[in-house]
Amino acid sequence: MITIYHNPRCSKSRATCELVGSTYNSANEPTEVIEYLKQPLTVAQLKHLNAQLGCPVRDMIRDNEAEYKELQLDNPALSDAQLYEALASHPILLQRPIVVRNGRAVIGRPPENVAALFV
Repeated sequence: MITIYHNPRCSKSRATCELVGSTYNSANEPTEVIEYLKQPLTVAQLKHLNAQLGCPVRDMIRDNEAEYKELQLDNPALSDAQLYEALASHPILLQRPIVVRNGRAVIGRPPENVAALFV
């Protein structure tokens, strides 16, 4: 199963979906596309996704969104728990797209990053 956390308004997200469907998913694995702005992830789901990404939680956060500045998420004193709460409450802050396959995940920026899941 391939899961893509997708924002259809984002060109990188659209390009990644296209790349997975046309190039990398040659075995026609089932694919679930989740529009995370319509179906926000819970803190527990975000923690699980972060474990699959294997990166600091801050790497999952888009720092160029207005909410990032408004919530002062650049404060290094914020705990991971506070960052997860911000992501759960403001899903626009989640990096996009994120592709998950076989228990591993990558951020599709650039879209070619998803190739690592198919080798």
